[in-house]
Amino acid sequence: MSRHSFRNTTNRLDTTGGDDWRHHSACRDEDAELFWPVGTTGPALRQAERAKAVCRRCPLWVQQECLNFAVEQRIDDGIFAGMDAKERSHAYANRAAA
Repeated sequence: MSRHSFRNTTNRLDTTGGDDWRHHSACRDEDAELFWPVGTTGPALRQAERAKAVCRRCPLWVQQECLNFAVEQRIDDGIFAGMDAKERSHAYANRAAA
Protein backbone atom coordinates (compact mmCIF):
# COMPACT_ATOMS: atom_id res chain seq x y z
CA MET A 1 0.00 0.00 0.00
CA SER A 2 1.31 3.42 -0.87
CA ARG A 3 2.10 5.51 2.14
CA HIS A 4 0.05 8.35 0.66
CA SER A 5 -3.06 6.41 -0.35
CA PHE A 6 -5.07 7.43 2.72
CA ARG A 7 -4.38 11.14 2.31
CA ASN A 8 -6.23 13.80 0.45
CA THR A 9 -4.66 16.42 -1.80
CA THR A 10 -4.13 18.97 1.00
CA ASN A 11 -1.40 16.85 2.60
CA ARG A 12 -3.61 16.15 5.58
CA LEU A 13 -5.24 12.89 6.67
CA ASP A 14 -8.60 12.41 5.00
CA THR A 15 -11.10 12.79 7.83
CA THR A 16 -14.27 13.37 5.84
CA GLY A 17 -15.98 10.33 7.37
CA GLY A 18 -17.86 12.24 10.11
CA ASP A 19 -17.99 9.68 12.91
CA ASP A 20 -14.96 7.88 11.52
CA TRP A 21 -12.19 7.52 14.13
CA ARG A 22 -9.96 9.73 11.99
CA HIS A 23 -12.39 12.59 12.50
CA HIS A 24 -11.42 12.51 16.19
CA SER A 25 -7.67 12.06 15.65
CA ALA A 26 -5.12 14.59 16.82
CA CYS A 27 -3.21 14.16 13.56
CA ARG A 28 -6.08 15.41 11.40
CA ASP A 29 -4.66 18.94 11.36
CA GLU A 30 -1.00 17.94 11.08
CA ASP A 31 1.10 17.62 7.96
CA ALA A 32 0.99 13.89 7.22
CA GLU A 33 4.68 13.88 6.29
CA LEU A 34 5.44 14.19 10.02
CA PHE A 35 4.28 10.59 10.40
CA TRP A 36 6.62 9.22 7.74
CA PRO A 37 10.17 9.78 9.02
CA VAL A 38 12.87 8.68 6.61
CA GLY A 39 15.50 6.64 8.39
CA THR A 40 15.95 5.40 11.93
CA THR A 41 18.63 7.69 13.36
CA GLY A 42 19.26 11.37 14.10
CA PRO A 43 16.60 13.69 12.65
CA ALA A 44 14.31 10.78 11.78
CA LEU A 45 14.21 9.70 15.44
CA ARG A 46 13.34 13.23 16.53
CA GLN A 47 10.63 13.41 13.87
CA ALA A 48 9.20 10.06 14.99
CA GLU A 49 9.09 11.28 18.59
CA ARG A 50 7.22 14.43 17.50
CA ALA A 51 4.72 12.27 15.61
CA LYS A 52 4.27 9.96 18.59
CA ALA A 53 3.63 12.98 20.81
CA VAL A 54 0.76 13.95 18.50
CA CYS A 55 -0.62 10.40 18.76
CA ARG A 56 -0.56 10.57 22.56
CA ARG A 57 -3.08 13.43 22.37
CA CYS A 58 -5.68 11.04 20.90
CA PRO A 59 -8.31 9.34 23.04
CA LEU A 60 -7.43 5.70 23.69
CA TRP A 61 -10.26 4.41 21.50
CA VAL A 62 -8.89 6.45 18.58
CA GLN A 63 -5.40 5.06 19.18
CA GLN A 64 -6.87 1.53 19.12
CA GLU A 65 -8.74 2.19 15.88
CA CYS A 66 -5.59 3.70 14.37
CA LEU A 67 -3.61 0.59 15.34
CA ASN A 68 -6.31 -1.66 13.89
CA PHE A 69 -6.27 0.36 10.66
CA ALA A 70 -2.50 0.07 10.27
CA VAL A 71 -2.55 -3.67 10.93
CA GLU A 72 -5.58 -4.40 8.73
CA GLN A 73 -4.12 -2.37 5.86
CA ARG A 74 -0.72 -4.02 6.37
CA ILE A 75 1.04 -0.67 6.58
CA ASP A 76 4.64 -1.49 7.26
CA ASP A 77 6.10 1.97 7.75
CA GLY A 78 5.18 5.29 9.31
CA ILE A 79 3.84 6.17 12.75
CA PHE A 80 0.35 4.96 13.65
CA ALA A 81 -1.20 4.83 17.13
CA GLY A 82 2.00 6.29 18.56
CA MET A 83 4.08 3.37 17.30
CA ASP A 84 6.50 2.74 14.47
CA ALA A 85 6.15 -0.43 12.39
CA LYS A 86 8.37 -2.52 14.67
CA GLU A 87 6.48 -1.40 17.79
CA ARG A 88 3.12 -2.10 16.10
CA SER A 89 4.28 -5.57 15.15
CA HIS A 90 5.27 -6.36 18.73
CA ALA A 91 2.09 -4.87 20.18
CA TYR A 92 -0.13 -6.81 17.83
CA ALA A 93 1.78 -10.06 18.38
CA ASN A 94 1.49 -9.62 22.16
CA ARG A 95 -2.22 -8.90 21.86
CA ALA A 96 -2.76 -11.97 19.68
CA ALA A 97 -0.81 -14.17 22.13
CA ALA A 98 -2.90 -13.03 25.11
